[in-house]
Order: sequence, then structure tokens, then C-alpha cells
Amino acid sequence: MNINWKKNITLFLVGQALSLFGTMVVQFAIIWHITLKTQSGTMMTVFTVAGLLPMFFISPFAGVWADRFNRKYIINIADGTIAFFSLVAAVFIMAGVDSVVILLFCALIRSIGQGVQMPAVGAFIPDIVPHEQLTKINGFQNSIQSFITLSAPAVSGAMMTFAPLETLFFIDVITALIGIGIVLFFVKVPERPVMSGIAEQQSVTYFNDFKNGIRYIKNNGYIFRIIILEAIFLFFFAPAAFLTPLQVTRTFGDDVWRLSAIEIVFSAGVMAGGLLISLWGGFKNRIHTMTLSCALCGLLTVCLGLAPDFLPYLIIMAILGVSLPLYNTPSMVLLQTTVDTAFMGRVLSVFTMVSSTMMPLGMLIFGPFADTVSIEILLIGTGIVVALLCIPMVSSRTLREAGRSHLQES
Repeated sequence: MNINWKKNITLFLVGQALSLFGTMVVQFAIIWHITLKTQSGTMMTVFTVAGLLPMFFISPFAGVWADRFNRKYIINIADGTIAFFSLVAAVFIMAGVDSVVILLFCALIRSIGQGVQMPAVGAFIPDIVPHEQLTKINGFQNSIQSFITLSAPAVSGAMMTFAPLETLFFIDVITALIGIGIVLFFVKVPERPVMSGIAEQQSVTYFNDFKNGIRYIKNNGYIFRIIILEAIFLFFFAPAAFLTPLQVTRTFGDDVWRLSAIEIVFSAGVMAGGLLISLWGGFKNRIHTMTLSCALCGLLTVCLGLAPDFLPYLIIMAILGVSLPLYNTPSMVLLQTTVDTAFMGRVLSVFTMVSSTMMPLGMLIFGPFADTVSIEILLIGTGIVVALLCIPMVSSRTLREAGRSHLQES
């Protein structure tokens, strides 16, 4: 491991944070623009699918790229592509092209870029960080991302009141270019084995490489179980993730400050949860920490459906934010510390495929229902299912042993 790993990861996180800030400013502007303009669950579903589903189709290639090529370059190329099309979108909006069409196009491009970037980032961090420090670093990363998500709504909401939509796209371009420069020129990457093991013995094709990754997952049962549970969790968490702005607009009022408020308190909660897991480290068995998070997320989702007023709704949203890193961080660290580095990109690309597919599938079901059934009922029903996922999680001997073996290896 590079002796300057602290400098490397600091620069990397700073570069990613700058790029993320611009992305989130635009992301909130898009969500609020569509929510306030249409107030339609179906339109929210269309944009959710456009913003996530393309990840599914690009992820098989992205995972192979992350294992074949320099992961730092892949991350920067994805960032640069998103920034370029943000610039194109700004120009078209300034020219008077229909903003809804442009925003849908942007959602598609961002989804493709994120589908390439996410497996590369997840696989890159273990390349520059010692394994025993991964929980702390992933916790800090969650907190940084949440701080940005905390500040971005305020910036986005303020700019929407006095600046045209295209101005926010220019912010995305500028922050992306600065972030790319930092990561490209200052983050040093140690040598690592690429496409070793089973993959070296096969024909060098994308299909064979990806198939070898699937075989690797199948031969490591705990990875398969984590992915399946992740899929179910994301499917039923979709209403809490995407329909709450619409719920607030219908139930408590269509003021922009209310939409900003729920994003701010949720992000503050995630930031606090990231710091908590970074300092605490979770239970000795990481699966137990993930189980606690799963139970809390489900019960709090039910509470969102029962909240009588906006203030308790905000409090519940904040606690829900605290609960999420207790699931995300241990699951990511478990994979980063146990998966062969030559297969890391492909394993994480499957993870990306799950996250990009199950949310849209959930919205395809629950989004149209939101136009005929109250969102409160949807939250109560899906929250119960999410809470019940803690039962198969703690009852799986394979998962419990994976949690314990990780601790012993560290």
C-alpha cells in the first residue's frame, strides 16, 4: 500500500466532492422542476426510470472496464462525459428547446455516466486505502456526500428563485472540471494485478469476463445473498426514496422550502450516520449492523406514512437518514475487503445493476399507484416489508459467517 495513502484518499474525496456538488445542485433542480410542474406520480416514475435504468445496461461493460483498465481514468472519463452533456443541455435550454425533453435526456446520460463511475469508484478506494481503514473511509465518504447533499438543496433552491435552469447546469460543468483536474493530476495509484485468476485463462471478451464475474459471485454464496437482499430492499424502499417529495407537496403544501427541508434533514441524518459508523465501526459482526439498519429503515418508513404534521415528518426523515449508512457502509466494506481485487469491478458492477434496476422496477409499480392510492398507504405497506427483511438476514448462517470472517481477517 502506498505510504501516502492518506494524501491520496484526501485528494480523491475532495475531487469527487466537488464534482458531486455540481451534480446534486442540478439533480435537485430537475426533481423539483418536474415535481412542481407536473405533480404527477407517473412523470416521477418516467424520470426515475430514465435516471436509473440505463445503469443496468452499461454496468456489465463498466465492471469489466474497471477490472481491465486504470480505474482513475474511467472515473474521470465518466465525470467528463456528464459535464459535457450538461453543457450541451444548457445550450439547448437557452435556445428554447422544451425543458422537460432536455431534462429527460440529461437523466439518461447521467445514469450511463454513473453506471460506469460507481463500480470504478467502489473498486478504486481499496486500491489506495488499507483494508483496516476502509470502514472509517467509507463512513467519512458517506458523511461528505451527505454534507454536500445537505448544502446542495439550499444552493439549488436559492438559485431557482432568481436564475434560469441552465445556469445550474453551468455550475455542474465547472465543478466537474475542477474535480477531474484534482483526481487526474494529484492522486497517485499503486500497481495492482489486473484480470488475474480465472479471467486470465479465458478468451479476452467482455462476455467471458463478465461471465467469470458471475461465476465468482455464485461460488461465494455470501455475495449472492447480499445482492439478493439488496435487490428486495431497494425495490420496496423506492416509495420512501422517490415519492416523499410528491407526498409532501400533496399533504403539507407545494412550497419549495418544504422540499428543501426534507432533503436537508435527510442529508443531515445521513451525514450523522456516516460519522457514527466511521467512529463506532458497528457491531463486531457487520451483518448485525446491517440488520439493525434494515429494521430501522422499515419502521421509519411506516412512520412517514403515519406522520400527522410536517415537523414530526421532518424528525422521522432525519432519523431515517441516520439509519441508512449503518447498512450501506458495512455492506460495501464487506465486499471491498473480501472480494479478489481482479474481480472487484465486476462484482460491484452487478451491485450497480441491482441498484439501477430494482428502484425503477419499484417505481413502475408504486409510481402509478401514487396517482390512485395515497402515498401514505404505500409507505406503510412497503415499510413493513423492508423491516421484515431483517429476519432472513440474521437467520442466514452464510451471512453471519461472512461477517465474522471479515472481522478476523482485519
